[in-house]
Amino acid sequence: MTAENKPGAAIAAAIVAADAPLRTKPSNYPEPFFSRMAGRQKRPLGDLFGLANFGVNLTRLPPGAISALRHAHSRQDEFIYILEGTPTLITDAGETLLSPGMCSGFKSGTGDAHHLVNRTGQDVVYLEVGDRSAGDAGTYPDDDLCAVFGADGKWQFTHKDGTPY
Repeated sequence: MTAENKPGAAIAAAIVAADAPLRTKPSNYPEPFFSRMAGRQKRPLGDLFGLANFGVNLTRLPPGAISALRHAHSRQDEFIYILEGTPTLITDAGETLLSPGMCSGFKSGTGDAHHLVNRTGQDVVYLEVGDRSAGDAGTYPDDDLCAVFGADGKWQFTHKDGTPY
């Protein structure tokens, strides 16, 4: 079953995930953090189907790229599933080398900051799933950054002292 991809048209019942359009804005972070996301490619799969309660991204990290700044969410649970490559998962507990077929979850409210780093010469591809809980906030222990998910559905970033970027 297919449908034309016109505004207002229904999306096909199924698509090839790797053919989905890339996210138009590579990162929501303000500079100097935005540049650190260079190379990361996200395909927002959940948005294509109008999913409102959770998001699903097919993400590719070329060699040297990171998934995000190391962060923890106050209300949003996250889950990743590795499809290709061997990224390093960095959490408060240390580093874990992941491989295809492995997965990890990050419960909200624990304060355990996490991210993936591709230290290999091959691309890493993974699925990331997160809910869209209202009132979520992000903490970044390694950077001068705080984030609050606004009522408008957008992240608002400040320095840790509360001054805006």
